[in-house]
Amino acid sequence: MNATTAETLLRDLVSIASPSCHEAEASAFLVDWMRAHDYDRAYVDEVGNAVGFIGDGPREIALLGHIDTFAGFPPVRPDGRLLYGRGAVDAKGPLCAFAVAARQAAVPGDARVVVIGAVEEEAATSRGARHALARFQPDFCVIGEPSHWDRITLGYKGRLLLDWRWEGGLSHSAGDAPSPAERALEYWAAVKAQSDEHNRGIDSIFARLDASLRDINTWQEGVNGVAEMTIGLRLPPAISPESLAQELPPANGAAMTARGAEYAYTGDRNSELSRLFRRAIRAAGGVPRFVYKTGTSDMNVVGPRWNCPILAYGPGDSALDHTPDEHIDLDEYLRAIDVLSAVLESL
Repeated sequence: MNATTAETLLRDLVSIASPSCHEAEASAFLVDWMRAHDYDRAYVDEVGNAVGFIGDGPREIALLGHIDTFAGFPPVRPDGRLLYGRGAVDAKGPLCAFAVAARQAAVPGDARVVVIGAVEEEAATSRGARHALARFQPDFCVIGEPSHWDRITLGYKGRLLLDWRWEGGLSHSAGDAPSPAERALEYWAAVKAQSDEHNRGIDSIFARLDASLRDINTWQEGVNGVAEMTIGLRLPPAISPESLAQELPPANGAAMTARGAEYAYTGDRNSELSRLFRRAIRAAGGVPRFVYKTGTSDMNVVGPRWNCPILAYGPGDSALDHTPDEHIDLDEYLRAIDVLSAVLESL
């Protein structure tokens, strides 16, 4: 498949806005593209995932990307060999690389490649991956996330989200009683102190417990004041969402709900899949490196259940995820397609 076809697919898909829960147009477009480019079968499934198949052998290779994006839709524009737009990196670049590589590769006769453009990865639901989880049992799985063309992502931290809400009678601002905003900030400070204490003496970023204040709002309802906030916690492999929830500081009269729980997950760096990626990267002139990410991905969802060789791969700089200047180098995108094609042929 020529470079122009690959680049046009990416530009066209990035040009379709598809924030989480609004992916229908993008999924339909990708399925139409797969059908037009001789996939054996392609459809939009019950939850909105775009799914396509190459081959019909007994060994299944899942290329699981996501078609939804972070919110916002900055202008889609080319700048030389760079393509700017929401999703160019996270993660329509990797997903389009999957779609092109599966069609370009000479897939072995005993294999079947399934390309999945999953919905709601950027939401805490991971609805698309959870739907795929029950319908496929692959022998190998590649997650579509940006890591640069010459890097292999082996693991992701876990996650826990806390929704905290306090409501109570207001008092005069000249008095001693803390305001709703102060109550919220006091609790955030307690969670941050707990996280800092856990991290004392830990140098590895992947082993640290990361706390972030995601949202905070206060307002007045009649004689009552209300404060709400969301705290995000990124969990290392040594901490489970359940154990962390039990150890959180007391809410002190506030209502608190934990959601979005995911366990940290790491794949085997010496698996057959890892070896083939390293070989393909070297053959393309690169020096392969392993990375571990501080965020989460659909690897956290499917890795423990599918229990097969798994890693994440895809073109793009993840430091550009969710930013107004998100963009991808088209030459890197094409190199990643060649690496993926070589791996699929080797499998």
